[in-house]
Amino acid sequence: MLDSDNTRESEQSAGETPSCCTSLQHAKRANSKPETNNAVPIVPSHESALAGVFEISKVLTAPSRLEVTLAKVVDLLRSFVQMRCGIISLLDGDGQLDITVGAGWSESCDERCRMYLPRKAIDQIVTTDTPLVAENIAVHSAFSAADTDVLGASDAIRVSFIGVPIRVDANVVGTLTIDRVLDNGSRSWLDYNLRLLPVIANLVGQTVKLRRSFACDREQPMAEKERLQKQFCELKRPARERKKVYVKGMIGDSPALRGLLEKVAVVAEAKITVLLRGESGTGKELIAKAIHGLSPRAKRPFIKLNCAALPETVLESELFGHEKGAFTSAFNSRKGRFELADKGTLFLDEIGEISASFQAKLLRVLQEQEFERVGGNQTIKVDVRVIAATNKNLEEAVARNEFRADLYYRISVVPLLVPALRERRSDIPLLAAEFLKNFNDENGRTLTFDPSAIDVLMNCDFPGNIRELENCVHRTAIMAAGPSIGRNDFSCSQGQCFAAALWKSRSGESALQPGPIVPVPVNPAAPPAAAASSAAAAVPPAITGQRPLAPAGAAHLNSSRIIDREGVIAAMERCGWVQAKAARLLGLTPRQIGYVLRKYGIEIKRL
Repeated sequence: MLDSDNTRESEQSAGETPSCCTSLQHAKRANSKPETNNAVPIVPSHESALAGVFEISKVLTAPSRLEVTLAKVVDLLRSFVQMRCGIISLLDGDGQLDITVGAGWSESCDERCRMYLPRKAIDQIVTTDTPLVAENIAVHSAFSAADTDVLGASDAIRVSFIGVPIRVDANVVGTLTIDRVLDNGSRSWLDYNLRLLPVIANLVGQTVKLRRSFACDREQPMAEKERLQKQFCELKRPARERKKVYVKGMIGDSPALRGLLEKVAVVAEAKITVLLRGESGTGKELIAKAIHGLSPRAKRPFIKLNCAALPETVLESELFGHEKGAFTSAFNSRKGRFELADKGTLFLDEIGEISASFQAKLLRVLQEQEFERVGGNQTIKVDVRVIAATNKNLEEAVARNEFRADLYYRISVVPLLVPALRERRSDIPLLAAEFLKNFNDENGRTLTFDPSAIDVLMNCDFPGNIRELENCVHRTAIMAAGPSIGRNDFSCSQGQCFAAALWKSRSGESALQPGPIVPVPVNPAAPPAAAASSAAAAVPPAITGQRPLAPAGAAHLNSSRIIDREGVIAAMERCGWVQAKAARLLGLTPRQIGYVLRKYGIEIKRL
């Protein structure tokens, strides 16, 4: 049996660094071989190993917090295995790092433990579900330059490494890794521990499975209670306040989008003309369909027409229909869009592009709900709700006599502004993930976004809005060489963003010239980091070797307003109001999340 003195205290003071991290730090500073425990042989005896595994099994079955239990496992492992650093890391349901512990773990040093994980090597272990053994990480393909630096390897310090997957049933839920300084005994050390570590990893996996199963069983009654409470609160609210709108194809949860959808729910109930304003590519047609789908006319036809796509003569025939022989190619009578939309909804896109003469004809139909077909003299009455859309400034067009004022007042009964993508930046990761999923489904690919790729997207203004974002994702996915899309895969990172050059040319900054293109400088309406923080929970990025940078301090948060109140509340709710988890989700430190909660006066809920 092992002497209890070999185990360490599982929890340290908040300012202390894990012992595994400390040894690496000393090794880097001194640029020499870190100290090892000479009392522990390179290959332990069978009796010592058996006693160590038995002690570990007792620790795993003892009632304690999971992080503390895993830290004790690493402590015990060090007592009979010659190693410099050992780390157990567990993943959550989305494949993100959830728990990372080393010897002497404490809540405050969780993030520092993560800093000493060789991310590329960890990704390989999780992806391939096989152990990773490296006699010298400096010459092993699974370790990047950043990984070798993380493990303190240098010309003077050569490091050996073993990592094994931790499984729950057939799924990899984490890794167990150890390392030591390379010497003459490293080969035998690797061979022996490659047989020992899977046994310990299997014990840890069984413990994780039991803990998570118990947590689910315990959370189910609480979740049901919360659901009933929310349902009761919803029933007490007025119907208008309770109603939430879900529009097919409209992806996002930003305040700007939520505000628009709330107005849509109200407007849809009345038979009233609606004018959708907004830039090209913002999804005005989807909003028009949503208004129709939520209205009493939902089971009636929804007819749409792009007014800018047709000349005036063809447009008149398309809207009002024509009689046989009305013009050369009119071999039969034909109903127009107004007749087809009777008792339903007619969507007129780009209404600001119609000619002045046709505006007068359209005004009469909107006022009287009656018209005559081209070449006919019979008046046809219809019951049509009109939804118009435009990306033009109609007020300026009226002032220049390019658009009739009476028609403007007729169609602009209820104007709804569809926000540009730069005004709802927190939706960019969600939209990009959906576009990439569609691309993968259509092309049989399994591409994912690297966090650096999300940073690129979040810092782009996208003048073409959602349509431009979709094109950007598809274009980059086609050209991506690896299994994930990174920063360097985007055209703008290579100075070849033609969309940026186009918008620079339109804004008068420069004309289109052949050769390298410099992307348009970003001057976002809202700080990109604020949107990135509030949307980090919805995007499930693949495990990569990079993590978002956290703000430098509370003063920085205050000066640049990196995070908004809604984003903080959403992150806290997602993490069950656990500040440490919400901080990791938002890329903040525990101290910074506490500052943000106090700044916005957010009360911590006790679940």
